[in-house]
Amino acid sequence: MRARALFALAIIAGALSGCGLGPAGLDSSLRPSARPADVSVPVAADVAYNPSPVSLRLRDQYRRMEADQRTRGLLRTDSGEIDAPFTSRQLAENFIQIALFDEYPGGRISRVPTPAAAQLRRWERPVEVALVHGASVAAAERARQQDQTRNYLRRLSAVAQHPVSLVPAGQENFTVFVVDEDERRALADTLRLRVPGASALAIQSIIDMPRSVSCLVVAFSRAGQFAYTDAVAIIRSEHPPALWRSCLHEEVAQGLGLSNDSPRARPSIFNDDEEFALLTGHDELLLSMLYDARLSPGMTPAQADPIVRQIAAEKLGESGPV
Repeated sequence: MRARALFALAIIAGALSGCGLGPAGLDSSLRPSARPADVSVPVAADVAYNPSPVSLRLRDQYRRMEADQRTRGLLRTDSGEIDAPFTSRQLAENFIQIALFDEYPGGRISRVPTPAAAQLRRWERPVEVALVHGASVAAAERARQQDQTRNYLRRLSAVAQHPVSLVPAGQENFTVFVVDEDERRALADTLRLRVPGASALAIQSIIDMPRSVSCLVVAFSRAGQFAYTDAVAIIRSEHPPALWRSCLHEEVAQGLGLSNDSPRARPSIFNDDEEFALLTGHDELLLSMLYDARLSPGMTPAQADPIVRQIAAEKLGESGPV
C-alpha cells in the first residue's frame, strides 16, 4: 500500500500508491540495558518552520494523490465485510503470506518487492509507542495525531491480547517519527542513540527513504532471535490527514509482525491496491492469530501452517483445519 519497510532487521515500507522492509538484527554486544535518558530529537516543534521547495512539492503531490484515490473509491474506511467475504482457508493463506514472508528480504528497499519465506516474528515484551514530531507539524495537528494514535493502540492491544500503549517520548521501544523530507535526513544521530547497535544499512534505509515511499517501519530483534525489541517508523508530515492515518494503521500493525503484503488479501490494508485505508476486521483476525499462544517466534511457514489453519477455522466458527 504505502511504500513501507521492516528489518532482524525487518524492513516494511509503503509506496506512494502504498508501506515496509523486513526485520533488522541488533548486535547484542552493542546494546545497553536501558535507553539513554538524554536522547534528543533534532526536530523540535517549538522553532520556526520554513518548508523547503521539496517538502512543498511533496505536500501538493500527496494532496492530489489522496483526492485521486478517493475519486476512484479507494482509501475506504469501512470494514469491507459486505462486499469482500472470506473463508477460513483464505484467512489462513493470507496469514502465511503476510506474517511469514518478508516483502524486502535483506532489508533493502527496491522498486519491485521480492517476497521470500521467513520465520515468524512478533513482540514478547510490551510494545511502548511514542510519537516524535518535527517542527513541520503544527501544534493542533500534533494533538490530533496523539489522540488518534492512543485510540488505535488501545484497539491493537485488545485485538492482540498483548500490551500496546502510547508513552512519552524517551520511554518507548517503538518510535514513530512524523517528519518532513529535510527533518528525516537529519535523523541519523538520533536513530543511533534510540536504537544502539542498529546496522548502518538500517539507518541508511531510513535516511535515504525514496520519495516513492510514503512511510516505513523498521523492526529490530537481537541477532539470531525472532522476538522484536525495538522499532522505528517514519510517516511523512507532508501527508494530508487521511493518508497520515492510513500510514499509522499500516506501519504500526506491520511493526507488530504482519510484515508483508499480499495481492490476494481482501478486505485488508496489507494489500498494495490501496482499497482500504484502515485496519479491517480481516486484519484484526490476522493480528489475533499472530499473537496466539500456539504460535511462537522463529516458526517457519511449514511449522506454522497446520496450526494457522486450525486457528483460522476456530476464528470463523468452523469445526477443523482447512
